[in-house]
Amino acid sequence: MAVAQGFPVATLESLGALLAPRVVEKVIETYWKAGGEEPRIYTIDLAWKLFSIARETKCLLETDLARLDDIRAALEEHRQGGLTEKNLKVIRQVLTDGIWGEVCKLPNVLMAKARQYSRHARVKAAVTAQIAIGIALLVVAPIRLANLIQIRLDANLIKPGGLQAAYWLVFPHYDVKNRVQLEFPLSSSLTELIDEYIHDFRPALLRGSNELWLFPGETGGVKTARTFSLQLTARIEKATGLRITVHQFRHAAAAILLKHRPGEYELVRRLLGHRSEQTTRNFYIGLENIQASEIFGKIIMEQLEAAE
Repeated sequence: MAVAQGFPVATLESLGALLAPRVVEKVIETYWKAGGEEPRIYTIDLAWKLFSIARETKCLLETDLARLDDIRAALEEHRQGGLTEKNLKVIRQVLTDGIWGEVCKLPNVLMAKARQYSRHARVKAAVTAQIAIGIALLVVAPIRLANLIQIRLDANLIKPGGLQAAYWLVFPHYDVKNRVQLEFPLSSSLTELIDEYIHDFRPALLRGSNELWLFPGETGGVKTARTFSLQLTARIEKATGLRITVHQFRHAAAAILLKHRPGEYELVRRLLGHRSEQTTRNFYIGLENIQASEIFGKIIMEQLEAAE
């Protein structure tokens, strides 16, 4: 794309040259014009991705990096607020009585199946237990998929209070997309479930290696993001009828929290690790309509019951 915009190939000899502000500006401008008066989501996300690559690789001077950040921020102002209809469909199901409760119960159901499978299908049992723990963690710690698959026993899943204490799930700021540190104290019951998985099922997935990934893959290293994501989504849908992706657990968490604590966007921001409360508001402001309708409905029902 940079070459098509008149930048000679010879001048694009490095990553820094490709991500130079003048090049990025021209590329973004081209995509913007192709999309119409307002930039498309792809164009807005592209600006963010290019800035992220430059920041991670440190291939630009601080002044040039700041300029890319300005470009990214300017594009973000055009991002439409609220959730997509696809995400709202998931939220409506999540807020329907009984459905989320079934999701919360599912890890224990799956672990019971894993114990049964372990008698004759060791790997199948281990994969089932792995899925159970993945779901259990997402319910209480709505983290991104990239962080979920990268959980290490020596760094992210720790017991600050000693071996008999409950786990904490922690991510330093440099491992999180928004550079915001995340910490989730886990319950004793979830700790017991995780310990059972680690001691009784996880060894079958390690295949003799001594790696410390919580979710090891078939060929060494971590389980692939795509595989784990599909497994989690499919198992939840089969058991509950709710089709939810790993990322949509974040939307579900926001909706549930705002249902019980209306208007407390700062609380949601801290849970999800957003850098600013405005970002949180932009995503979830539409949920206020659902909350208002629910509150109003309860008021009317109370009045009708009183009139009987």
